[in-house]
Amino acid sequence: MTDFSFEFPVNRNVGIMGRNGAGKSTMMRLMAGIEPPDFGHVYRTSRVSWPLGFAGGFNGSMTGIENIRFVSRIYGQDTERVISYVTEFAELGRSLRLPIKTYSSGMRARLAFGLSMAIDFDVYLIDEITAVGDEDFKKKSKAVFQDKLAKSQIIIISHSPGTIAQYCDCGLLLEGDQIRFFDQVDDLLLAYKELNTR
Repeated sequence: MTDFSFEFPVNRNVGIMGRNGAGKSTMMRLMAGIEPPDFGHVYRTSRVSWPLGFAGGFNGSMTGIENIRFVSRIYGQDTERVISYVTEFAELGRSLRLPIKTYSSGMRARLAFGLSMAIDFDVYLIDEITAVGDEDFKKKSKAVFQDKLAKSQIIIISHSPGTIAQYCDCGLLLEGDQIRFFDQVDDLLLAYKELNTR
């Protein structure tokens, strides 16, 4: 994409759709500040999360607790409050005292999701919604997530029309070297359907 400029609407939930390899996850990493742009600038005027459940920023040699403390300090949070929240939410028990590199992918995802929910953001970035853990944990995660949505905006990547329809009211379609904005989510879903029938 070249010469792309876009201002995300305030107080609206935005869906991002497109085929695999279109650049959706790259766009989200740019928004989160995980990856710098090759040229141009990304301006944030709101408190923006990292992609929900993103565990790539953890230091594998540090314990779960140490990683929670590190992230808490970066975001100016009360470290003990965040540790208490994540300990209760993630249900990892003694494993929080072990290095992250010993965790399974499911354990890392639980820790990352719990940490995401422990900090209040104006905008939550979500790169596909993935359910982690047993049924009780999934229910708990969904309840907390719904509570956050009542007070925050989301920008979500998904290939699922049902997910986009459920959470979003407008969106972007990435197609080749073009990005198109749709003010109504139904128009986005129709364009995405047409894209996949070509």
